[in-house]
Amino acid sequence: MRITLKLFATLGDLLPAGAQANTVEVEVHEGATPHQVIDQFQVPRAMAHLVLLNGVYVEVDDRDKPIIHPGDAIAIWPPVAGG
Repeated sequence: MRITLKLFATLGDLLPAGAQANTVEVEVHEGATPHQVIDQFQVPRAMAHLVLLNGVYVEVDDRDKPIIHPGDAIAIWPPVAGG
């Protein structure tokens, strides 16, 4: 199934070819979980700090559930520090 993958900040370097503005359409298997998408695109799980599915935060405990559907968008940010 096709979904939109968005990787931000330092994770943007992990996007596959063809990405524009930190976004790319990708193919994942039916019933994919957020963790499976994270692993498929070699995003270190420790760096997937903020995960949104269609703009809604996905709790860490829910990232192993098959909650992704065709046409969904998953956005991932690394931990952010600042001051």
